[in-house]
Amino acid sequence: MSGSALVDCIGNTPLIRVNSLSDETGCEILGKAEFMNPGGSVKDRAALGIVLSARESGALKPGGVIVEGTAGNTGIGLAMVGSALGHRTVIVMPDNQSAEKIDTLKAFGAEVRLIPAVPYKNPDHFVHTSGRLAEELNASEPNGAFWANQFENLDNRAFHEKTTGPEIWEQTDGKVDGFICAVGTGGTLGGVGRALKELNPDITIGLSDPGGSGLHNYFANGEVKIEGSSISEGIGNSRVTANLEGSPVDISWQIPDDEAVPLVYDLIRHEGLVLGGSSGINLIGATRLARELGPGHTIVTILCDSALRYKARLFNREYLASKGLSLPDWWAG
Repeated sequence: MSGSALVDCIGNTPLIRVNSLSDETGCEILGKAEFMNPGGSVKDRAALGIVLSARESGALKPGGVIVEGTAGNTGIGLAMVGSALGHRTVIVMPDNQSAEKIDTLKAFGAEVRLIPAVPYKNPDHFVHTSGRLAEELNASEPNGAFWANQFENLDNRAFHEKTTGPEIWEQTDGKVDGFICAVGTGGTLGGVGRALKELNPDITIGLSDPGGSGLHNYFANGEVKIEGSSISEGIGNSRVTANLEGSPVDISWQIPDDEAVPLVYDLIRHEGLVLGGSSGINLIGATRLARELGPGHTIVTILCDSALRYKARLFNREYLASKGLSLPDWWAG
């Protein structure tokens, strides 16, 4: 597909039955194992879709630099895909993200520029800063530079519509009744939702929104309104992105950390799944959707990435206590 054996491994991830939640709800709750992508997260898909489209259109020239503002995982995907296809990657990142993600970006060869975390309306927000940097590098680099712009670049959503959605349909033999996940850019939910609705309009599409995000209220009441907070990274938003706009969302919930984080630990203990907080939020949403639809249905969600990308926070007793959370008694770390 791409001319690189590595990036050709992105996608076609398996569905994993989450036994405890399936047994509890009487539904089949299945997680798309996106942590098995070569860059370790669902964002490998967005990265590949954006880069391939930019190369095809000429927006990204051979040897050109990829620039992006990201909370981490998309940058990791872009650095991996970029290196495999002959591009240097420069990442602008808020300085409140996990050290593990910063180290992983550097390990994949990315140049990381950390800047203070500020609201999106501030011109120094990491997204706006990365756009300006891309313009500067496009003028100074011999082969130019390309701004990935994952939040507004519809190649993100289109790649999920082309790959992730059809994979879920095929893997469930068309028997999927509901799909739900959190959003950051909106590419996964927007793309998968469109693909599945095209195949069967009766499939229920849901949003699992973390605290600190305004999107649950948007879909529930028509207005972006930020409520609460969350230790999760890379999900939630204070605006409706181009990738999310017009997404066929039928139902939404805001998922509190005191439900999602304990589930992350339960999954380690009982399922052998070591997943990040966003996967916990997704799976709590899947259980709510299962109860909404009733027993006998098949619900699919996204298992985004590994908990090891967040170990300094997710397994840190002092940090968790400061957020009103705790590790389970059985945890020996």
